[in-house]
Amino acid sequence: MLINWYPGHMAKAKRLIEANLKVIDVVIELVDARIPLSSTNPMIAQFIGQKPSVVVLNKADLADPAVLKEWKAYYVSQGRRVMLLNSRDGKGVQQLVKLVRTLAEPKLARWRARGLKNRSVRTMILGIPNVGKSTLINKLARRSAAKTADKPGETKGKQWVHIGDQLDLLDTPGVLWPKLENQVSAYRLAATGAISDAAFDMETVLTQLVAELSQWYPQLLTARFKLDALAADPMETIEAIGRKRGCIVSGGAVDLEKTYKLILKEYRDGKIGPISLDRVGEFADKGRDSQ
Repeated sequence: MLINWYPGHMAKAKRLIEANLKVIDVVIELVDARIPLSSTNPMIAQFIGQKPSVVVLNKADLADPAVLKEWKAYYVSQGRRVMLLNSRDGKGVQQLVKLVRTLAEPKLARWRARGLKNRSVRTMILGIPNVGKSTLINKLARRSAAKTADKPGETKGKQWVHIGDQLDLLDTPGVLWPKLENQVSAYRLAATGAISDAAFDMETVLTQLVAELSQWYPQLLTARFKLDALAADPMETIEAIGRKRGCIVSGGAVDLEKTYKLILKEYRDGKIGPISLDRVGEFADKGRDSQ
């Protein structure tokens, strides 16, 4: 299942970002806390270059706290500034604003030395689709400044948003990379909603997801779906969930399509529990695309 999803507006977004980076003081790189490196577009490191930046692990409330702690330590070991954030309730947003101002201060000091005392801090949020950029912007601006959606690719063009005293933010569309070589990362991106549901095979993604949940979070899976035990075959577990939830078609067979969507929604909404799919050991020594 090689997922390739790079529509025309993605290429346009890439050009837009590159054209506007020269006026940006600090870059906020937003990733999904459940899959930090799978949701990291490798092109973003090239965009950022030597600019001050902070990597924000968004949707931290949906991730496994123990694994999240390991990821935070990993980013620090890489020399990155890192923050955890739950953009739904705004926890951590004001700390992010303070950090952006701190990172921008050396450049602002140079502007002041040249007599430009009223120069605003300019920041940009970069990330893949559906990682929570618009929701975060609305929390920063304390109003509905950016359109939010549950499907990727909703932000079409750039817009400047004033988010505080002498602090402006450039919203940009999410960008996926042209080809997803790493199939583990590809399915995890699909599972979390970064890729349109129409662009992948539901059975393949759900089989992989249930296999990993069975390995790492068996108690959460059995508790949520009231299962006595988990089968060795993920498909048997999926069918058991379908029967428990009444996803049955005429003749008594399990409605697999309905069951896939049910499991996927409950995972994405955090109803199964706090879950992390990416683990530091998978990536730290190998690199992102070498699994």
